[in-house]
Amino acid sequence: MAGNTFGTLLRLTTFGESHGTAIGGVLDGCPPNVTISEHFIQHELDRRRPGQSAISTPRKESDTIELLSGVFEGVSTGAPIAFIIKNNNAQSAEYDHLKDVYRPSHADYTYQQKYGVRDYRGGGRSSARETASRVAAGAIAKAILPPTVSVKSYVSQVGQIVVSQNVEQLNLELIESNVVRCPDAITAEKMLTLIEEMRDSGDTVGGVITCVIKGVPAGWGEPVFDKLHADLGKAMLSINAVKGFEIGSGFEGVALRGSQQNDSFSEGFATKTNNSGGIQGGISNGQNIVFRVAFKPVATIKSAQQTVDTSGNEVTLAAKGRHDPCVVPRAVPIVDAMAHLVLADHYLRQSAITNLNV
Repeated sequence: MAGNTFGTLLRLTTFGESHGTAIGGVLDGCPPNVTISEHFIQHELDRRRPGQSAISTPRKESDTIELLSGVFEGVSTGAPIAFIIKNNNAQSAEYDHLKDVYRPSHADYTYQQKYGVRDYRGGGRSSARETASRVAAGAIAKAILPPTVSVKSYVSQVGQIVVSQNVEQLNLELIESNVVRCPDAITAEKMLTLIEEMRDSGDTVGGVITCVIKGVPAGWGEPVFDKLHADLGKAMLSINAVKGFEIGSGFEGVALRGSQQNDSFSEGFATKTNNSGGIQGGISNGQNIVFRVAFKPVATIKSAQQTVDTSGNEVTLAAKGRHDPCVVPRAVPIVDAMAHLVLADHYLRQSAITNLNV
């Protein structure tokens, strides 16, 4: 299956299915002598793993990482870093009723049309379980980056409930202070109530994750097809359930005049505003990189829905299995990971240019 590899100098290939023996990945291009903390990788996986709270899927997986190659005595060797995460709580029988049915808004039909075969057990390769491999690789990518670079993502919207404070006013150190991963306690409580209502009613709700990246110097990114924000957009849009990406002023910027939108420079080459979201011409300008990622409601709901079987006959489907009523709280570490992978790749690319110009 093509399309399983991401990155240019730092390349991640993931493998495995939701209900297979294991999922995993191979991260190639990591420089040697990078300190690799298996404890930190596990910590990041624990932030994403299922069954971590009352508002996440009840599937119980330890998501224990096993490093197979590329790390010796706690540092990278320069060889590909291979790892696996075993599936221990698949319960595949819960999906037997989907063998001949296409779930609404899932990848069942499209996978069947593309490959002529599909793994109906939890969605197989199209399952969000694949993102655990990205989180593990993203933790390694973070170790490659300079320690001055900081990536922090948080839930800024669930349904119609939106954090009223802007990024500058929020204390991002509070992201992990609640299960919703919203740094505003009052808003987080409202979001939690809504998610619990969705869970109890058998429905789902979507939301938005905002990511704030600090400490990236001016100069990262490529000027044409590999613009830094283009690669960030591709990374985020590759995450399951993502339907939108905007950076800086985003779609709201179309209502502004050029005189309002432009980020004027001040002393020290800082900009007075940050409508560009920290990237201009596809290259970082040294300001905070700020973008938002929109997640649709989880497609699996417990209410009966009309769909068709593999023969095209209309049927009624009442979904079974274990799913999140709102995916955004568990998607926060996935956004972090994909951002780390993009940044580390562009850091290595910029380092190569800098060294060539010495």
